Amino acid sequence: MTKPFTSVWAREPRRPRSSGLGRGQIVAAAVEMLDAEGLESLSMRKLGARLGAGATSLYWYVANKDELLELAMDEVWGLVEVPDPDRATWREVTTSTAYGLRVVLLEHPWLANLLGRMPMAGPHAFAMSDRLRRAFVRAGFTGVDVYLASGTLMGFVLGQVIPEIGIRQVSKDGRYDPATMVDVVERVAADYPEMRADFRQTVEMDPEAARAMAFDFALLCLLDGLAARLAAAGVPASSGQPADNGVRERR
Repeated sequence: MTKPFTSVWAREPRRPRSSGLGRGQIVAAAVEMLDAEGLESLSMRKLGARLGAGATSLYWYVANKDELLELAMDEVWGLVEVPDPDRATWREVTTSTAYGLRVVLLEHPWLANLLGRMPMAGPHAFAMSDRLRRAFVRAGFTGVDVYLASGTLMGFVLGQVIPEIGIRQVSKDGRYDPATMVDVVERVAADYPEMRADFRQTVEMDPEAARAMAFDFALLCLLDGLAARLAAAGVPASSGQPADNGVRERR
């Protein structure tokens, strides 16, 4: 039997107790623990011990671990830099957001495991979503297409970064030797000599540089595709320019 969903954002935050332990301090410590130990290692008991307080002290601010994760998620969303759509073109806004989101997800990989499991309902998440919405409106998208375009951008970043998080985790754990993985691919791809040759060239590149290059290429293709959709709908190419406020588009 399902139970009603509750959210930490649906009620006013409680005032700090006389102990001085505040919600911001709790959230910061939770993010540090998640970054260091991962999602499965977080518990109210361990976090309380980290803060030198009992778990009951934490429950004054959050009803359960899920509410704590909601707060931690929104704290990290606040790290994504999204330019003001009134001072930048839609492509500048979306490009900066995509790169910023990639950096934040790689630095806080546990966040990717929560997407879809918990709503983006905090103030930082809404602020980021609103700036993207305004950027796509200024570009010339209308109606539901505004949100489809925004969702396409977010889906692209997640699709690019989640496998990268997995690769980094495998390398960090030392689970597999990369050299032996290459040898296995070489053997099982014996019937595809052209692909084997391409693969050899790829593995000789610096992995970080190769992943960054792939992200650059795909993001440009995505934004060019959105621009082409606007052009097909008859939206002028100049649409989405920032207001004349002394800030010029970067070239």
